Amino acid sequence: MERIRLLLVDDEEEFVNLFVKRFNMRNLDAFGVTSGRAALGYLAEHPVDVVVLDVKMPGMDGLAALGEIKKRFPTVEVIMLTGHGSLKSGVEGMSLGAFDYVLKPFRIDDLLDRIRKAAERKRLMGE
Repeated sequence: MERIRLLLVDDEEEFVNLFVKRFNMRNLDAFGVTSGRAALGYLAEHPVDVVVLDVKMPGMDGLAALGEIKKRFPTVEVIMLTGHGSLKSGVEGMSLGAFDYVLKPFRIDDLLDRIRKAAERKRLMGE
């Protein structure tokens, strides 16, 4: 089976760096960026199976980025990261086409399971 190509998008650079390393150690091809605009630029240049996207970011927030990702790259599956205070945003993300949402703080194994399911759905949809 091919390795899952993952893009992690969060405005906290240390968080991105830590989890990119952890995902790569778990046999994913993980990359990270720190803004919605940077995510769109990365996706224009690199094929990705799954995007893990934080809801709360300055500039282009996660919901705006989700809308653009689904418009420009409709086969990419997106998992929203949301805090307890923004649970409504996670649900709203699902209505905009997100595969799932995960509450922060999260267990990495739970998120990995959802990433694998999202990647499998993408493969089943024909890409």
